[in-house]
Amino acid sequence: VITSYVKKRENPALEDLGFVQQAEIFDFVSARTNSVPPVIDAKDVLRNPERMLRLLCHAVGVEFSDSMLSWPPGLRPSDGVWARHWYGEVAQTTSFQPYRPREVKVPRRLREIHDRCRECYQKLFEHRLV
Repeated sequence: VITSYVKKRENPALEDLGFVQQAEIFDFVSARTNSVPPVIDAKDVLRNPERMLRLLCHAVGVEFSDSMLSWPPGLRPSDGVWARHWYGEVAQTTSFQPYRPREVKVPRRLREIHDRCRECYQKLFEHRLV
């Protein structure tokens, strides 16, 4: 995430990337519900969209529909005010695109932020639906 984010904002703060907040929300929901909230990993979704969406739907009590696997191209009002800045490639798609591993080199100046984000990611990853 950090290597994509710096294309839009050169010097991000830890809080800009959202990993700490996601971990805090996970902890809050876990404590309030005495259960583990569903966690999905984007890589898993891209590798097998139908399976992952079925797992997520089951976890939250929503009926799965094949219509979840495709959509019309373009931005929608529900995408929010930042959509045109962040979702350019997504707006051109009509379905999940296959996972493509990418070579990621984190700049040295961002290593500390990256490492903290990685800790939060790992914590959530341990609880992901599989």
